[in-house]
Amino acid sequence: MNANLTVDRPTFVTHLECSLTGERYEADQLHGLSRAGRPLLVRYDLDAVKAALPRDVLAARETDLWRWRELLPVRRTENVVSLGEVETPLVPIPAAGGAKVLVKDEGRLPTGSFKARGLVMAVAMAKELGVTRIAMPTNGNAGAALAAYATRVGIETIVFCPEDTPEVNVREIAMQGARVWRVNGLIDDCGAIVGKGAAEGRWFDFSTLKEPYRIEGKKTMGLELAAQCGWRLPRAIFYPTGGGTGLIGMWKAFDELEKLGWIGPERPRMYAVQAAGCAPIVRAFEAGEEHAERWEDAHTVAAGIRVPRAVGDFLILRAVRESGGKALAVGDPAILKAVEDCARHDGLLLCPEGGATLAAYRQALRDGEVDEDEEVVLFNCATGLKYPMPEAPRALDRHAPIDFDLL
Repeated sequence: MNANLTVDRPTFVTHLECSLTGERYEADQLHGLSRAGRPLLVRYDLDAVKAALPRDVLAARETDLWRWRELLPVRRTENVVSLGEVETPLVPIPAAGGAKVLVKDEGRLPTGSFKARGLVMAVAMAKELGVTRIAMPTNGNAGAALAAYATRVGIETIVFCPEDTPEVNVREIAMQGARVWRVNGLIDDCGAIVGKGAAEGRWFDFSTLKEPYRIEGKKTMGLELAAQCGWRLPRAIFYPTGGGTGLIGMWKAFDELEKLGWIGPERPRMYAVQAAGCAPIVRAFEAGEEHAERWEDAHTVAAGIRVPRAVGDFLILRAVRESGGKALAVGDPAILKAVEDCARHDGLLLCPEGGATLAAYRQALRDGEVDEDEEVVLFNCATGLKYPMPEAPRALDRHAPIDFDLL
């Protein structure tokens, strides 16, 4: 077993806090949204963490998600669940991106996507707090991660997904032990079903940001990135944004790392990347709004960012604006071209959502938002192996003469 999982976990969580009002909530109790209907954020005694965890001690640990245990909410080691959450690599893409462009390839995680980060933490805390039945809406990858981790700890799981969710995701969810239902609507329609059942006491609502701990798992992307970059941060981050948990989590991680004295005050410009066919955050950003209205008739090949309304909209917009970044929308043709270019020229197979970040980077480069000599990190949120690829129709008859000049 990984040594990071066998050490007793000290208690550094102090309380939970409403992200809108700052109202405090008791730790070690089951919470959904705050009384204001907004996400709760986990707060830590960072002075105690600083005293207990010198940076060289962290550096000596195995480089997995659980190396950050002092900055994570699980109190008891027996409640940790793991399928092997590795530190994901930073992969250069000089041909499709440029000399200074790196892709953080989250497809190397269990269940093939970055949803593993959030759901491993949320499920561990559900176990710790005595939850026995969970329901969640999904566009695919989150449902797969939930099914895997919840099954591993014996929590009953029901998942609702739009009827056009990629078939591989639906089957993956079912294969890993959850009951999965297709719904003739979008992810927020699925979320409405989950919310109704939760209100009736049928299950605990695991929708994005409606429990406090998925952010804590996702923030490990920011913690890892800082460590991988030698305790400095890139100039810009392009992040595929649906519910935006990871972008919010990374922004929180950077703040915590600065308070620990491990990084300085400099921050990357955060670019929230959406598809042109579903861009509520972009519309709100451009209008100077704090909240994003629901996007009607949402459609895009990048199903993972087809989220018409995000409960953490103001947190996404706040991070983007504070960082000096921007919310960007890219069209499906640009997304598909980016996926193809990266595969053909750099050998890295992006998912459509990852392709959106490359397309957005190219757009930002053309518009003068970034310079080609700035170090930039793009997030590829899932393995491209889960998504449809062009046909490869060439065939040879081994009995016929072969014209090798045509091969």
